[in-house]
This record gives sequence, structure tokens and C-alpha cells, in this order.
Amino acid sequence: MADEPLRICLLTYRGNPRSGGQGVYVRLLSNELAALGHHVDVWSGPPYPELSPGVGFIRVPSLDLWNEPTLFRWPGLHRLRDPINRSEWAQTLAGRFPEPLTFSERVARIFNKGKTKSYDIVHDNQCLGPGLLRLRKNIPVVATIHHPITIDRRIAYRTTQSMLGRYGLWRWYSFLPIQQKVSRRLDRILTVSQASLQDLQHEYGIPSKLMRVVGNGIDFDVFRPMPEIERRQDQLITTLSADSPLKGFKYLLEALTELYKTRPELRLTVIGTPCQRTERKVARLGLQSVVHFTGRVEAEEITRAYARSTIAVVPSLYEGFGFPAGEAMACEVPVVSTSAGALPEVVGTDCSCGMLVRPGNAGCLARAISELLDAKERRDEMGKAGRRRVLMHFTWRKTTERTLAVYREAIAERALN
Repeated sequence: MADEPLRICLLTYRGNPRSGGQGVYVRLLSNELAALGHHVDVWSGPPYPELSPGVGFIRVPSLDLWNEPTLFRWPGLHRLRDPINRSEWAQTLAGRFPEPLTFSERVARIFNKGKTKSYDIVHDNQCLGPGLLRLRKNIPVVATIHHPITIDRRIAYRTTQSMLGRYGLWRWYSFLPIQQKVSRRLDRILTVSQASLQDLQHEYGIPSKLMRVVGNGIDFDVFRPMPEIERRQDQLITTLSADSPLKGFKYLLEALTELYKTRPELRLTVIGTPCQRTERKVARLGLQSVVHFTGRVEAEEITRAYARSTIAVVPSLYEGFGFPAGEAMACEVPVVSTSAGALPEVVGTDCSCGMLVRPGNAGCLARAISELLDAKERRDEMGKAGRRRVLMHFTWRKTTERTLAVYREAIAERALN
């Protein structure tokens, strides 16, 4: 089967390409798989993806409780007759997040009813639910884990002081033990960096023989230089697609407070929408006129925002890959990034594309930003070097070819057993 087209089932419990890195991953990977001549169907729960022509799509309906204006709505008795819906509703009422797990159960039920095409491989995008183990009885199943969610949980615990808040986090993350158990029983685990591989081995106990590193790609059709747009000299940019403690945004705000004392013209554009906690911190620091949140915007507008910006800042406490850094580099924007997780693998460690600082330290961020603001020629050189780096290492074609090699490895191993 080395040269034959494959029939691929690509699963994602949420597929919207604007809902963070996982949605981007499914859209661009499926596009490249189809472009290489493979048959790929994306199976997705809501919000549903926007896919390229030639990519098949199977809707997997759910209660979609986390996309509703109010969580505690009554879904209707007719929907609660379904045992999977009933379980999802009850767990959500208890403060849990069962959506990835119940998605896998719905997929397994559709497969078991025989209402699907025959596939050579199933590729799960981090739902890691128990339904995958039922699929695996008849077909190889691989999964991508972008980074261990146990790290999100640990950082959230660390930044939550109240016992009630920590109890709420414990309930929310109750899906994790099941995901950890399932991940150890699949045919292969793909992850997006060496940092994630090492952390998954430690956090999830996944045997090294099952794991393969397949880095992400950057969408160069979208993220590109725009020389027709004038770049400002005192404009920072960062992204906040998930306003959680993991992203380290509070340290950037504290760094900005320090910088603003001597650079009153400095401004920060934040791609994303703040939570109330973040809004209160911006107000407490007196930065309302300095920080601009864009809310949800189209990718083209994000690229224009990069084109206007002097420096992109990535203050994360952990990143399994680091799309914001790679996308900024693709737009020829120099980067100030923490050295957390996989960010050194994306930015590089020689300071040619960006500066790396210790995570969780506002002073280090402020000094690195100030140093680059005073060095225009160096910024220009970094911007060009950054784009060269991502073009060399982080294309979706390379990502897809490496992913296909893992598929064929899993298929060949299953054929021998």
C-alpha cells in the first residue's frame, strides 16, 4: 500500500477553523491530504469546519452545550432519550466537560451501524474518547495530541486561590484520566514537537515506541508579508485565542505597564476576546487606552495587523507548538517569546528570528521588547530570517507527508498482527 491512495477518516470533536489551533490543523491537513490524491472525510461535531473542495464531510450532531448563550438550557425530552445525549447533559450540569468523550461514542455508534464507508485509517484530533477503542478493533487508529492538557490543569490550579475554584477545575478536567488511558492503547500517537513528546511520555505514560513527532505547518497563503502596509515603530501584537492562565498574558500586561512609563506612545493589539478577569486587570493597571482587543476577526485582518506591528510577543507559560510565533514569523515580524514548551523549536535558539526569555517573568519580557524597539535594523533582519525559517521547516506539505508515513506504518504493523 506504499504508493496507493489511502481512505482516511479524520475526527475532530470541534472543527471550526476559527476556534484555535485544532480547527486550523484539521482544515489544512485535510486539504493537503486531498491534494496528494488521498480520500479524506472529516467527521466533526459542531461548530462545523469550513473545508476545501474535494474533502468529504460527515456531521456528528451533539447537544453543543458549550456553544450556547446559556449553558443550562433544556435540550428537550426527545433529545434526552438518546443515552449519549443524556450522559453529556448530566455531566455538563455537574460542571464536567464530556464533549470529547461523548463525540467518540457517537462516532463509534455510527461505525457500528455500518452507515459509513470503509477506511484504511482513523486519525483522531485529540478527542481521545473510549469510542476510539471500539473502532480500533477493526481498523488502525492514530491520534494527534497537540500538548498534554495536564499542564493546562496544573497552571490553572496554580493561579486559582480558592478551594471552590479548584474543585470546579477538578470537575472540568475530569475527562483527563480517560483520555490518558485511551492514548496508551492506540496504534500511534502523533505530536507536534519534541517538547510535547517528552511531556506526553511523562504526563500520560505513553510508550515511546508509539510516539512520532510531526510538526505543524503554517498557512502561507494567509500569513505573508504585506509591504504595502506601513509598519509602525511602537506597535506590539499578541494573540489570545484562549484567554487562560496558560497563555501568560498577565505577564505581558505587567511588562507593558513598565514600558509605558518611558514609552507613552507604545500600543498593544491583542487578537482575541478577553475574559472578565483580563478586562479587570487591564483596568486595574490603567492600560485601557494602550491595549486594543480585536475580538474574533478573519485571518486576513490578522495578517494586516501583523503587517502594522513592530514586534510580536508570545508570553505563554506553555505551548505544544506555537502557531502565534510561526504565523508572526511568516509575516516577517520579529518575535519576543518565552522559552516555554516547544517555542524554542519554532523560533530557534540562536536569536536570529526572535528573542527568547524566561516564562512567567514580566521584567524579562519588558527588557527584551525594549531592546528590540531600539534596534530597527536588527528587527528587519529578524523578520526576514523568521520567514525563511518557517518556509524551510513548517510547511503543510511536509507535515502531511510525515503524517502519511505514520499512517502507513500503523497500517503495515496491523497487517502483520
